[in-house]
Amino acid sequence: MLQAKGIHKSYRELEILKGVDFSVEKGEIVTIVGASGAGKSTLLHIIGTLDKADKGDVIINGIAISRLSQKNLSAFRNEHIGFIFQFHHLLPEFTALENICIPAFIARKSKKEAEQRANELLVMLGLESRAGHKPNELSGGEQQRVAVARALVNNPSIILADEPSGNLDSQNAQSLHSLFADLRDKFSQTFIIVTHNEELAAMADRKVTMKDGQIIESQV
Repeated sequence: MLQAKGIHKSYRELEILKGVDFSVEKGEIVTIVGASGAGKSTLLHIIGTLDKADKGDVIINGIAISRLSQKNLSAFRNEHIGFIFQFHHLLPEFTALENICIPAFIARKSKKEAEQRANELLVMLGLESRAGHKPNELSGGEQQRVAVARALVNNPSIILADEPSGNLDSQNAQSLHSLFADLRDKFSQTFIIVTHNEELAAMADRKVTMKDGQIIESQV
């Protein structure tokens, strides 16, 4: 499903990624671990089309994303990639339902279609009673589940998560980790997760370790 080949990235004189090769199969949960500064988030951002590699190719579902125009790249990102971040980035003036619908509206789906899908996800995530609540009326765990639903609303090929449980207490973190496994089992959802959480790293199908801008180990 995903191949990254020979990915290099520097910021001025600082070389962050030094020729990374990386691949992911459909329905696989892959965690990326390593010390701060190892290049984990930079690699995730390049895979997610949020940043560009200086050299190398990223291929998702057979499409080389570096060859897409800016307009087509934005449409591809919205359709094929879901994002979950440590800080939920929910818009405070909108309800949970409205926040979930935003990527669907960007994809020009009708209000009826977007809300139907969002409500399905709220039920699946046990949040149906919270649909009309704004982020400041939700717990941290509930906010992160809304963020997961938002990532899922367009049925993306792959979900990229950057420290998704970093802001959660241990109980909510465990619940989130179980949710990822359930989504993989039920829907063959593919995840790439950058994390410092050893428990989350251990429950993945594969744990990839980065050091100094390179992958040094891939453990099943």
